[in-house]
Amino acid sequence: MSVRPSQQMLKRSFITMVAVILFLTLVSTSSLVNIMILKGEEYQAKASEQQLYDNLLSAPRGNIYDSNMNLLATSSPAWTVYLTPNGINNLDDESEANEVRNAIADGLAPILGMERNEIYELTKKNTYYVIVKKKIEKNTVDKIREFIVANENLKMANYIGLEETTKRYYPNDSLASTVIGFVGNDNQGLAGLESYYDNELTGVAGRVVAAKDAKGTDMRFSYEKVEEAKQGNSLVLTIDSYVQHVCEKYLDIAVEQEQVQERGAVIVMNVNTGAILGMAVSGDFNPNEPFVLSEEDQALVDAIVDEEEKSAKRSELLNRQWRNKAVSDTYEPGSVFKIFTSAVALEENLVTIHSTFTCNHTYVVAGRPYHCHDKIGGHGTQTLQQSISNSCNPAFIQIGQLMGNDTFSKYFSAFNLTGKTGIDLPGEAAPYYHANRGPTELASSSFGQTFNITPIQMISLAATSVNGGYAVTPHVVEKIIDSDKKVVKTFSSENRKQVISKETSSTMRNMLEYVVENGAKNGIVSGYRVGGKTGTSQKMSKILSTGDSHLYIGSYVGIAPINDPEIAVFVMLDEPMGANYYGGLISAPVGSKIMADILPHLGFEPQYSEEELAKISIAVPDVTGDEIAVAKTRINSSKLTYKVIGKGETVLKQLPEAGSSVYSGGMVILYTEESEAQMTTVPNLVGLSVSEVNTVAAEAGINIEFSGNVSSNTVLSYAQDFKAGETVSLGQIVTVYFRDEASADMTEIEVSE
Repeated sequence: MSVRPSQQMLKRSFITMVAVILFLTLVSTSSLVNIMILKGEEYQAKASEQQLYDNLLSAPRGNIYDSNMNLLATSSPAWTVYLTPNGINNLDDESEANEVRNAIADGLAPILGMERNEIYELTKKNTYYVIVKKKIEKNTVDKIREFIVANENLKMANYIGLEETTKRYYPNDSLASTVIGFVGNDNQGLAGLESYYDNELTGVAGRVVAAKDAKGTDMRFSYEKVEEAKQGNSLVLTIDSYVQHVCEKYLDIAVEQEQVQERGAVIVMNVNTGAILGMAVSGDFNPNEPFVLSEEDQALVDAIVDEEEKSAKRSELLNRQWRNKAVSDTYEPGSVFKIFTSAVALEENLVTIHSTFTCNHTYVVAGRPYHCHDKIGGHGTQTLQQSISNSCNPAFIQIGQLMGNDTFSKYFSAFNLTGKTGIDLPGEAAPYYHANRGPTELASSSFGQTFNITPIQMISLAATSVNGGYAVTPHVVEKIIDSDKKVVKTFSSENRKQVISKETSSTMRNMLEYVVENGAKNGIVSGYRVGGKTGTSQKMSKILSTGDSHLYIGSYVGIAPINDPEIAVFVMLDEPMGANYYGGLISAPVGSKIMADILPHLGFEPQYSEEELAKISIAVPDVTGDEIAVAKTRINSSKLTYKVIGKGETVLKQLPEAGSSVYSGGMVILYTEESEAQMTTVPNLVGLSVSEVNTVAAEAGINIEFSGNVSSNTVLSYAQDFKAGETVSLGQIVTVYFRDEASADMTEIEVSE
């Protein structure tokens, strides 16, 4: 007999079933609340990540132009190679997946110059996106595309991707590299202007969002959203590429000739605005390959056996070549600083241009002797103008004592020598000086020792002294423009602070012109009125630490036209190890040559005296194709001579070529028949006067281009661009460099142990 469930049992079963249903409903509801509400955004993002391809589009950096809109830095197209490993991992057939991995590793390794195993490991990553290599060129991209097509059976397009991006490119290689700087792998600025103006130059990245399937394959035609990248702003510099080239050219020559150990620096500045027209540092680098050392530096690294020491040395040398010596290094200025001492004493009415000072070679302050470079009795009694031309230390110690520490400190601050100039370049060094100068510190400071400033501070000081007395802020960027070349920001030179009076500044201009005419004669530039001051300082801290007493810095500041100043040139050579180290002998000639080249380029017309006209170079006329009689007449009328080679009636070739510059009376070789150029041997032209060089050159059949100070018959040649004994074509132009061997800029102080 069957037993039927009682009413009570049915009731219990119903209640249990309802409870279970309610519990399951509660659990389900809780899960849904957790998924849809509490963690809704998180799961939605994960779903989108699986369903959508989201990638940034690199924005090109802004360009960098010189003052004439010549391109100095730009961004060119480049590509990033990436893989989609999850697309391979999701293949159903593991043997097919391994075939794809091996094919990718074998194919891309030689194209990209990478290790096969490195690429193979990337194919096994658990991700939809992994970068293989950045910034590859178009020719490499073409090879990858060829590889993808050749392996179409393995559907390589599903696993290998190419993203277009940009690569920084510097079309002039090392030109102004320490100013411009360079970028890193992600196009972030790492040095120079690239670093200082990184936010301005960096654009706004774009974005591509597209659908992809479960295997990670792009499905851009089913869904795609593109936000275009926006190029960064561009910089227009105050730098003039021609001026920069001239600075680098003559600095490199001087560094080699004078055997400079710790590099050199040149700055060209507009004294009225602070605009930097050129800034060169020797031993620079190619920003297209910033991590490549010079051959000499690489040899130093290779000679080290220990790997840690090798790595440390490499880092040291890389940072050295990137370092902008004109801004980031300080030095004791020496006698060029007498510009400051003179200007302050005049401004405070402590002296006049006619005040006199007595020099008996040695001057004692607080028991310490200071010496004049004139060791035969000193300079005797001299005026202020003569004192600065003679670069007499005892005279300037006396001037420093007249002003005292309070006045000295007041103007040291007013000339902005207690802080940075604010130039728009990274890594500007702060000066080092004595806040409270005792008698000996004041004595040494008055002629430019026992404190350190930067080269950019020194040229700014000189600019203030001659421009009417206004402090200027040096800068290398003239304006910032957008991608449509509309001006975003300009850098004004208004609101200048007046430090000294116009009357004092006028007196300083007259004195500095007197210095060049009578003391720093190697700063003379034919056709122009120039003022300037030379300096030779001892590197006291290094002398005391090493015991090597032959450690000097030779420097020079020149200003032109000194009657209406606009251009200043600063030259510094750090630790010259050649026969000479005086700034007047090694640095002033560099400044003179730079001035001679850039002043005409900048629109300053020379005005030659009759004596200078007799010594300036003459442009060779173009007589190629002329009948020989016509060619002779034209050459004679140009105050040149000629030599005819051949028996033809027409000039087929001439040496020097048309437009070349040769000395008055130089020779033009006229070839009237097809034949090889006749050769001659370059004679030794060093250590001779102007007339002697001209005579020797004429005998050898070569032409001369004179460079440097040829203002008097007392100057002598000290270098030539073609070495003695070299074989050259008859009529070849040889540049010979001259200077006045007298120098008056030595700062000599006793070194105490």
